[in-house]
Order: sequence, then C-alpha cells, then structure tokens
Amino acid sequence: MKSWDVIVLGCGVIGASLARQLKKSGMSVLVIERGEPGREASHAAGGMLAPHGGDLAGELTELANASAAMYPEFVHELEDEAAARPHEPHAPAIDLRDQGTILIGDESRHVPGARPLSASELNQLEPLVSATGTAAFIEESSVDPRGLMAALVRSLKHRGVDLRHGTAATRIVREAGSFEVHTAKTKYAAGAVVNCCGAWAGDIAGGVSVPSRARKGQMLSVIPRESPLLQHVVRSEEVYLVPRSDGRILVGSTVEDVGFDKRVEPQTIKHMQGLAEQLVPEIADSKIHETWAGLRPGTPDDLPILGESSVAGYFIATGHFRNGILLAPVTAEIMAKLVRGEAAEYELKAFSPARFS
Repeated sequence: MKSWDVIVLGCGVIGASLARQLKKSGMSVLVIERGEPGREASHAAGGMLAPHGGDLAGELTELANASAAMYPEFVHELEDEAAARPHEPHAPAIDLRDQGTILIGDESRHVPGARPLSASELNQLEPLVSATGTAAFIEESSVDPRGLMAALVRSLKHRGVDLRHGTAATRIVREAGSFEVHTAKTKYAAGAVVNCCGAWAGDIAGGVSVPSRARKGQMLSVIPRESPLLQHVVRSEEVYLVPRSDGRILVGSTVEDVGFDKRVEPQTIKHMQGLAEQLVPEIADSKIHETWAGLRPGTPDDLPILGESSVAGYFIATGHFRNGILLAPVTAEIMAKLVRGEAAEYELKAFSPARFS
C-alpha cells in the first residue's frame, strides 16, 4: 500500500492551504475530500479579512492580525502557481481588494484602529450609503473565496499534492506508529493525519472526539443597475455588504443553529435584502444574482481547534466559525510546523484540542 507523510482530511480553504504548506516543506501529502473541493463553507463565505471587531474573539487577535498581513504574498504566490497551469480552464480571479471597510453604528466606536468619519467624509467615501448614526473607516481587505479556492486547487495540482474527492473518510486506525484512513471504498496510509473537515470533523470514527457543529449562514448577491455601486465593504451590526470587482455585491449573513440544514429561506433573504436597502437605497433597483446557504464549522466556545490530539500524530485544524478565510494562511503555517514537530511561535493554549477533554 502506498503511504504518504501526511493525509489531510478536507479540502476547504483550511485543508487546501495546509496541504500546500506541507508540500512546500518537502512532505508528501494526500488530501481526501468528501465532496467537491472548496464547495462547503469556503464556497459560501463572504471573504472579509477583518481582524478587528464584529464577533472576532479576543483570543484570535494575534492570529487574525498575522494572517491578514500574510494575505498579499499568499495571493501573489497562488496567482503565480495557478498561472503555471495554462492548459487548464482559466481560474476565477482571487480578487483581493484593499479599499477598506466602513463601519456603521455603535460598533464603530469600539474597533481598534477605526477612524471616525464625519457625515461629509462618509459622503465623500461612499455617497450612496445612507446612515444617520456613527460611522468609521478601518483599513481592511476582502477576497473572493471562490476564486481563492480555485487558485488553491490549481496550486495543489501544480505542486504535486495528491487529491481524492467524492468520498468521505469514515474511520482512522492507528497501527504500528502510522495511520490508515478508511473510506467507503478503500483505505490510505500515512505517518500523520490532520482533520480539517469543518462542520463534519466529528463524523470520523477512530477514538478522537471532535466537538464540531454546523452553524448555518444564508447570503445573497445582487447586481446593481449601475456599477460600481460601492467601493468599500460596508458593515453594520445587522448586515454587511461586500463589493466584488466585477460589480456584484454580497449581502450577509445569518448565524443559525439548525444542524446540517442548507435550505435557503425566501423570507430570510428578503429580510437581509431590506437591511441592505436601508444602508444603500439603490440596492432596491438591483437584480438578485444568487442566494445560498453554507455551514460554518463551529465549536462549543466558538474558537478554532488547532493542534495535536490525544493520539500522537493525529492533528486537528477546524472550528474556524466565521473566520476560516481570514485565518487560512496562519493556520497553514502553524499546523505545518506542528506536524513537523516544530514550535508554532504563537500562543495556542486557547485553541488546544485538550480543552474539551
């Protein structure tokens, strides 16, 4: 039986970024994905790279800032690697935007680094935004997660990472210092395993309990009658608007504890659209382009699980909740070092798998 140095379970943005980082360090890597690469939480994400404010836990501040700083180089490398496979269909643009974010409402007073905006300054930055409360500007970026995932998959192929998709890992067996990962049809061997299965991380048998849970989020995107309608991300306490360079505007998002229910509910979409129109009335004249729902990977304390489990060689990297896109580069760096037996150079106690023992 062929064996790899590491098997990564899950090919969302966390698993794909980690597999790429492990391969860069010289390890042989197999990725096993239950469905299509990047088609779950990563596909559904808004792509705000927001290391401050919102619902970001204080324990994540160091990792969030570090990861946001990594993004320009991360995207540059991925674009180069995606372009190195010209015989394949053209990948969507990663669309990393650095125009910044406008915060509307009381949150704007409490976000570190946010600069208060007067009414005239807000009008100059975004003349179509209608807000009577407080407003502030913060330097943040956004990225198109779908373009990012397309580039990541091409990068994995470019670097020679093996990928098996369409079959879920069902059991992990440790034998004589190595692991066998079982699927419905076959099994694979490796010296180490990393569970990056997101909301499904707890579905794999093998003696390690992963307290993951699905946190549903519904979103929509609109195409304005005239583009561009917005240049900046606009974020209030009830809704956020994320412009893309092709003119689309994403509107999100709910947080629902309803298990693995991915149904899109018309009344929820209508409510979010109404909230968006309150911020930018011209959205009322826009055409709905797409509606969707995704399942974010949550944990009991809403913090990621990062580190080696109670079984030596079995690692976990999941539970990133609403921050998987933001935290992908730093998670890949941290977990690759841990798998290689090196120090992570970050304080990880709050994210240890042992906290749930």
